[in-house]
Amino acid sequence: MNAATPSKRSKLYAYALGFAALAFLTALVMVFTRETEAAGPVFILFFSALALGFRGFSLLKGFSYTIMIFAAVTTALYYPGYFLEFNGFRFTTLITPLIQLIMFGMGTEMGLKDFAGVVKMPKAVLIGLTGQFTVMPLLGFVLAKTFGFPPEIAAGVVLIGSMPCGLASNVMSYLANANLALSITLTAFATLLAPLMTPLWMKVLGGQFIEVNAVDMMWDIVKMVILPIGGGLLFNQLFRGKVAWLDKAMPLVSMFGIAFIIVIITASGRDNLLAMGPALVVCALLHNTSGYLFGYWIGKLFGLQERDCRTIAIEVGMQNGGLASGLAKEMGKAATIGLAPAVFGPLMNITGSILASYWHRKPTPVETMDEKESLKPVS
Repeated sequence: MNAATPSKRSKLYAYALGFAALAFLTALVMVFTRETEAAGPVFILFFSALALGFRGFSLLKGFSYTIMIFAAVTTALYYPGYFLEFNGFRFTTLITPLIQLIMFGMGTEMGLKDFAGVVKMPKAVLIGLTGQFTVMPLLGFVLAKTFGFPPEIAAGVVLIGSMPCGLASNVMSYLANANLALSITLTAFATLLAPLMTPLWMKVLGGQFIEVNAVDMMWDIVKMVILPIGGGLLFNQLFRGKVAWLDKAMPLVSMFGIAFIIVIITASGRDNLLAMGPALVVCALLHNTSGYLFGYWIGKLFGLQERDCRTIAIEVGMQNGGLASGLAKEMGKAATIGLAPAVFGPLMNITGSILASYWHRKPTPVETMDEKESLKPVS
């Protein structure tokens, strides 16, 4: 009985991929025959079946969550009314509490040791933070200018470029056989610097597109990031190992929260996204891959080890899209400024997963015992 179960599952995943291929071809035919509206449900079925099918293959399983986000985004594009409000309650109201919940969960996964890594790896941490908070905001500004986006869309590109790295970068670093301890330290310090650096860059660069209140943004980041993470850290110190269900629940809550935020913003900015979507996708890929390339080669230039270079590449290239979405909502511009984070977020997960999978199969030079220890997750 147990031996038959894996076989049945394999068939289910294979059938799902076959169904996804059929749905995709059907949707394309419908689009070419100008039945675009009717193609919506078929595209949703395609992404849903593809996500299920991917779960049957180790190399593709990591993409399943992102594909499900595409299914949810497609649903929001075709049926935006369901994701705007319910009985007068606007769903955008949930964005800030969801970000705070996600950040609290991040805090519960961290400890004071995560901040001590700067003592062991000062050069690598400094290089990573410099790339995160100089190259990426400036690159976002240049790309926004180059693509000629409307002011609020352009400000959103600068905003996502001015973000710290997020938890997804830690997962990618682990999968890439990079330096996980360095990744966690960079995430921790970038997050602490965000209340200062993000408003600064938004005032200097984003302020060329829209009016920016740096003080208000600073407080928004403190209440959405610093206070919840601080609460999570305190919770971790007091109840570590005593609330096992929370360790299992928080990753799921975070995944759901990020997906729901993207869906809400997609529905709110549907018309702008349909007009600017393709250009934003190209812009996101240029911004993201440039961050990977800069992070990796600047590490090489300064003589860092291979695993450290991989880590810096991922940390510089990936930004916290959820926080950017929350700030856009606090600015009252979720439908415009929030579009770039909604587009950049899923794409960063895809490119990050591809890069991590590539590096996972590419061995690094032999490490010392101390270096091997640095690859272990930090509790």
